[in-house]
Amino acid sequence: MINSSSFFIDLSYFFAAALFIYGLRRMSSPISARSGIWVAAAGMLLAIAASFAHPNVTSNHWLILIAMLIGGALSFIHAKRVELSEMPQMIALYNGLGGGAAATIAAVELLRAAEHGPSERILGVAGALIGCIAFSGSLLAFAKLSGWVKFGRWLGNRQTAYVAIMASVLLLGFLLSFSNTAHPVLLLLFFLLCLLFGIVMTLPIAAADMPVLISLYNAGAGLAVGFEGYVLGNPAMMVAGTLVCAAGVLLTRLMAQAVNRRLSEILYSGFGIPHEISEATMQYGHVNEVDAFDAAVTMAYAEEVLIVPGYGMAVAQAQHKVQELTQLLEERGVNVQFAIHPVAGRMPGHMNVLLAEAGVSYEKIRDLSDINGEMSKIDVSLIIGANDIVNLAARSDQKSPLHGMPILNVDESKSVIVLKRVDGKGYAGIDNPLLQHEKTRVHFGDAKQSVQEIISAIKSLD
Repeated sequence: MINSSSFFIDLSYFFAAALFIYGLRRMSSPISARSGIWVAAAGMLLAIAASFAHPNVTSNHWLILIAMLIGGALSFIHAKRVELSEMPQMIALYNGLGGGAAATIAAVELLRAAEHGPSERILGVAGALIGCIAFSGSLLAFAKLSGWVKFGRWLGNRQTAYVAIMASVLLLGFLLSFSNTAHPVLLLLFFLLCLLFGIVMTLPIAAADMPVLISLYNAGAGLAVGFEGYVLGNPAMMVAGTLVCAAGVLLTRLMAQAVNRRLSEILYSGFGIPHEISEATMQYGHVNEVDAFDAAVTMAYAEEVLIVPGYGMAVAQAQHKVQELTQLLEERGVNVQFAIHPVAGRMPGHMNVLLAEAGVSYEKIRDLSDINGEMSKIDVSLIIGANDIVNLAARSDQKSPLHGMPILNVDESKSVIVLKRVDGKGYAGIDNPLLQHEKTRVHFGDAKQSVQEIISAIKSLD
């Protein structure tokens, strides 16, 4: 006879998994992403309710509820206060917390090693390793993105450190996997080395590669959750973790392809470490500045305008003004499009989120592979706070850390206007020859204020 309680719990986990999958499917498009998040949240709520009803959860209900309320309140307050320009840091932080939660579960279960078989202990150790790496690596990525830790080469012979730490971790992991009792000191040493490996792995990663690394840690946190779900016999954790891992791996692959790098190069070669640009790229003259009125006239009487947003637009919170500028130009008969580079901003999809929040139509957004073949038809390319994704050094300077990364070929359009806060290097610390190009004119200032000045100038033309 089927236990009715067990049947309804399993059925709840099944529907929760279905909601996770459907929610993730809707999150694949900016148009339906918001509803997809709510669907996935409903699935998580159902999974939590099923876990409370599980016969193995017989005590500490109030402690669990208190912990959930504290964590939920803190995350809600943080999410309401965080600026969209700080979204990459927020993603890195929450990725790390997911990995840390999985590692904590692994620690508890490894202390009860006698209750688990060899396969469960092996997956518990694997989940602990991956969860710790995702936790410490993501927290360091958060610190780097927040400006608390500088990018660059911190470990001169980091490959040796990788090998030494990983060898120690594997040895300790082997001992923990095939032992019925986990000595607390041995377990503590294992976790400390796993955390250290995540730090060593993240320290030398360059600024331009950070979106790829965040995506990789997201996949790792999902995998760790899936492993611990198997150890606990929790189907919801297994399905949710597997989905997160699969999506993260796919996104990591796409992001690595976007910068034309193998993942091994990003993690081990030191790609992106700042250096002085070679003289070969500095073939143009001084920077030609342009005032807001001349920039407005150039765009107002153009037929095709391409807007390329970057992190500077996010920092200035200029996306709503950009949308206003778009509407104003379209009223004058100008065809306005947006070009989004896969690694624009500091996380995957950063610019898409900002533009969607401002109400920019999804049909106006073009990706790199589509728009590059049509650059010669563009009258004006307006670059707003972007640098690395339009950096000509990626094409012309073989010594540049950006060399080989596909960029938006805005220099092939008829003219280029760059809105830039200061005359300096971009996020990757690399000079951009585009600023000295004969087609380029630069307007210095805060992106939001600069766009507003252009809007006012266009209105004065009527």
